[in-house]
Amino acid sequence: MTDAARDSIESGSALDEVTPSLIALVLEHLEHGRVDEIRAVTADLSPAGMAHLLEQVAPDSRNQLVGILKGHLDPETLIELDDEVREEVLENLGPKDIAAAAQELDTDDAAEIISVLPEIERREVLSELPAADRAVIEETLAYPEHSAGRLMQRELVAVPDTWTVGQVIDHCRDATDLPDDVYDLFVIDAERRLRGSVALGRMLRTKRPVPVVDIMDPDIPSIPVTADQEQVAHIFRDQNLVSCPVVDNERRLLGVIMVDDVVDVIDEEAEDDLARMGGVSGIDIHEPAARTTRSRFGWLFVNLGTAFLASSVIGRFEDELQKVVALAVLMPIVASMGGNAGTQTVTVAVRALAMGELTTANALRFVLKEIIVGGANGFMFALIVGAVTWLWFHDPRIALTIGAAMVINLVAAALAGTLIPLGLQWLRVDPAVSSTVFLTTVTDVVGFLAFLGLAAVFLL
Repeated sequence: MTDAARDSIESGSALDEVTPSLIALVLEHLEHGRVDEIRAVTADLSPAGMAHLLEQVAPDSRNQLVGILKGHLDPETLIELDDEVREEVLENLGPKDIAAAAQELDTDDAAEIISVLPEIERREVLSELPAADRAVIEETLAYPEHSAGRLMQRELVAVPDTWTVGQVIDHCRDATDLPDDVYDLFVIDAERRLRGSVALGRMLRTKRPVPVVDIMDPDIPSIPVTADQEQVAHIFRDQNLVSCPVVDNERRLLGVIMVDDVVDVIDEEAEDDLARMGGVSGIDIHEPAARTTRSRFGWLFVNLGTAFLASSVIGRFEDELQKVVALAVLMPIVASMGGNAGTQTVTVAVRALAMGELTTANALRFVLKEIIVGGANGFMFALIVGAVTWLWFHDPRIALTIGAAMVINLVAAALAGTLIPLGLQWLRVDPAVSSTVFLTTVTDVVGFLAFLGLAAVFLL
C-alpha cells in the first residue's frame, strides 16, 4: 500500500476513484481475513467505485468480498456492475438481500436486477417484496425487454389539471414518496390522460393562485410504452430531453424515462453495434473463455468459407503467378487497400443507419458520394503505388496494372460498403452483424480478380 493511499484512508476522504493501490490493499486484507479493515477501506466508495472494485478482482476474491460486504452494499452498486459480474454477485446474495435492495431502487432499476434472476429465485425475491412493490415490478417485467416499459420508472410527480400552482407546491412539500430528482411535473386529467408538463423552475417562479393548466406546455413529446429503446434514444437526442413521459394507447400516463437511463441505452446500443461489426456477440471482458470462444466461432467459420472463395480466385491464375513473381508480391496490397477503404465506408453507413440519418430518401446521394470518394482515393493511391512499383520492378506495365486494379477495387469497396448495409437493412437483418464479412469477401475477390485479370491480359 502506498503512503498516499494510507493517508487518504486515515483522513476519511472519499475514495471514489479505485486505484491499483486500493485494490492491492483490499486484497491484502482479504488474504489475512481482516473483515473490519475491508469494510473501513470500502466504506467511502461510491456505488460506481464499489462496482469498479468488484469488477477488478478475480472471481474468487469477488465472492469473498460480496460475502463480507453484502450487508453494507449500496443497492446502486448492483446497477453500476457489468452484466456478467452482476450475475455473479447476485448468486452470492439471498432473496431477502436482493428484495431489500430492490425496495431502495427506482422501479426500472429494481426490475432490471430481478429480470436476470433464474425463474425460481425471481419468484422467491418477489415474494419477499411488499404487495404494492411486487405488483409494480411484475407489471414492468411484463413489458418486452428493451422497450420503454422496461426503461421507465414509476416515481414521478403527476398533478390533476384542476389544481393551482399553490396546491402543487403544497403537495410536493407534504408527499413522502416523491422521486429524489424532479425536472418536470406532469399534468393529467381525471382519467390520468397526459395533458402537458410544467418545468420545475417555471412552477417555482409562478404565483400560487395561477391554475397549473395556464403554465403547462401541452405540446410535449411522449413515448409509447411499447417503443423500442433505440427509438427512445433517438427521441431524447433529437429533442434534447432530460425526461419524457411514457403513455399507453389511450395516452394515460404510466411512467417517465430519465436521461441517465437513456445514456445507458446509447452506450449499450453503440457497444452492441461495435461488437456485431467485429463478429462477436458482445464485448464483455468478464465472460468465461469458453463462452467467448463459442460466441466468436460462428462468424470466424463464415469468414473461413469466404477466404476459400477468395483463394479460389487466386488459384485460377496459378500459371500467371508462376511466370511473374512480382504479382505474388504486390497482390496483397490491392486487397488490403480495398478492405480498409471498404471498412471506412461500411462503418459510416452502419452508424448512419443506426442513427436514422441514412434513409431511402438520401441513399442514392450517399452511394454516389462514396463512389466519388473511392474513385478519387483510388486514383491518388494508384499514382503512389504505381510509382513505387515502377521504381521497384522497373516495369511500367506492372505499375499500370496495379494502378488500374487499385482504382477498380477502391470503387468496388465504396460500392460494397454502401450497398451491403443498405441491402441487409432492406432484408430486415441488422447491418452491423455481417456487413464486414461480406465486405471483405467482395474486396478480396474483386481485388485479386482485377489485378490478376489485368496482368493476364497485359503482361502475359
